[in-house]
Amino acid sequence: MKKFWPWLRLVLAAGILLALGLRLGTGAFVDGLRAIDAFSVAAALAIGLVTTVLSAGRWVLVARRLGLTLTLRTAVGDYYRAQLVNAVLPAGVLGDVHRAVNHGRESGDVGRGVRAVFFERFAGQMVLIGIGLAVLLTHPAPGLGLAPDPTTAALVLAGLVVAVVAGWRVKPVRRALVTTLADGIRLLSLKIWPAVVALSAAAVAGYVALFLVAARAAGSDATITQLAPVVVLALLIMAIPVNIGGFGPREAFLAVAFGAAGLGAQHGFTTGIVYGVLALIAALPGAVVLFLSRRAKTEKGGVVAERLGQTREQELALAR
Repeated sequence: MKKFWPWLRLVLAAGILLALGLRLGTGAFVDGLRAIDAFSVAAALAIGLVTTVLSAGRWVLVARRLGLTLTLRTAVGDYYRAQLVNAVLPAGVLGDVHRAVNHGRESGDVGRGVRAVFFERFAGQMVLIGIGLAVLLTHPAPGLGLAPDPTTAALVLAGLVVAVVAGWRVKPVRRALVTTLADGIRLLSLKIWPAVVALSAAAVAGYVALFLVAARAAGSDATITQLAPVVVLALLIMAIPVNIGGFGPREAFLAVAFGAAGLGAQHGFTTGIVYGVLALIAALPGAVVLFLSRRAKTEKGGVVAERLGQTREQELALAR
């Protein structure tokens, strides 16, 4: 199943997009591309810069707390590159995997480098979920009847507990859990987590702003109050690992949500297409980072510095 799952995800995402195209017509795709103008491109690049700096700052705080060296300038460049790779390659996480391993190698501790990225992304998702719950409690998604379900939350939590208990019986898993837990406890300091939460919340605000730009470009005249719960849910839906460059479940959800709210299913679908394109545009500075990093590695012969006492090894540039 592990062998076929990556291909299955692509097939499922393609099936979702095909079904939406047949149901709503291919005009929604064309409308989405036509809706993108100079203002929306400029807004995407500006918002992308802000959210990338905020997210990179969160990564710097987490990495330094775990004892790793990371400057904000390096973090911003690596984050831009990761976002671009996430946007253009299947799975949507390969860019994060690369920056985690690459930073770990440069710091001399791959395991801790991976855990730093894990905790940084985990913190962002937890803040997003918290904001989502708050928004749904105060402004339930119109027409969808969506609100936090304590029973479902309890079942999910119980499932996680069972998984952890089962994994504890496997020695390698137990060792990894202990190490991860130890690092997680270090991040609970009042010196770090309030700033991480604040940066994450600000980044979420940026993602919501980009969605609002996409909705306006797609021709929707819905108010922010109407769009807020739908947008937050769409951001959560985007975490589902079944997509092609981010496209798939997001568009399906927006079509259903906009239709249920009386905003027009086609407007929802077009909004998803516009958002996907704008998100890719926002990540385009990552192409510059890829080019510069490849050039730097070429000039250095592709040699990556290792920790003192370790042998130096050859690493192919990601762009190759």
